[in-house]
Amino acid sequence: MRAVLCLLVCCFSWCGMSQNNERFEEANALYNDGKYAEAIDKYESILESGEHSSELYFNIGNANYKLNNIAPSVYCYEKALLLNPNDKDIKNNLAYAQKMTVDAIDKVPQVGFSRIINNMVNTFNVDTWAKIAIVGVLLFALLFLMYHFSYATTRKRLAFIISVLGLLLACFSVAMAFQKESLNKKNNPAIVFAQESRVMAEANKSSEEVFRLHEGTKVQVLEDYEDWFKIQLSDNSIGWIPSKDVKVLKTF
Repeated sequence: MRAVLCLLVCCFSWCGMSQNNERFEEANALYNDGKYAEAIDKYESILESGEHSSELYFNIGNANYKLNNIAPSVYCYEKALLLNPNDKDIKNNLAYAQKMTVDAIDKVPQVGFSRIINNMVNTFNVDTWAKIAIVGVLLFALLFLMYHFSYATTRKRLAFIISVLGLLLACFSVAMAFQKESLNKKNNPAIVFAQESRVMAEANKSSEEVFRLHEGTKVQVLEDYEDWFKIQLSDNSIGWIPSKDVKVLKTF
């Protein structure tokens, strides 16, 4: 019975993938014919089936860019970049889309020790840091055994030194993995979709307006309260924006 169920699941999955591939090719054909709105509808039907990929978001971003849809194009390029952070084409097209945005917000540079630490942490993702830690532990275990069973003084000393270095590498990598995970949790970017949004000092419409944002601008969501998001800009400006005016990037 289980074998039959597994076979049915595999068949449905294969059919779904085949159908989505067909839709993707149809959407590409519509895009190449200049039918960008129709291409977007076709691409988004694939998203509705639960399939997400950097290629899919990249193509949706391209189609929206052709239609001068600022917020959707920036949003989709950013989504594609989340799934494929090292893709140069995505970064290049995102830069073009960002030039269409109205808001020019300065970025406060990191300086000193915090900059060095963050650069080190961001060298690898959490999984890579974890793998390095495992390598360090294995290196420590193997060389400690070599140290224990070796009789030659020089070999014992060398094995001991390298094993300690392996242990230090493992500890360092674990610390970097936890720090990277912490940064990932704090990182909650969103894109403004409202043509113009009033950002308030507090989470209510009657509070003081602190600044305004326009479509396509990227913000960091710090917390939420009822129908409001507390956001921070790259220049460290902080305020409250209606949650309906933005779309969070990490939601798939």
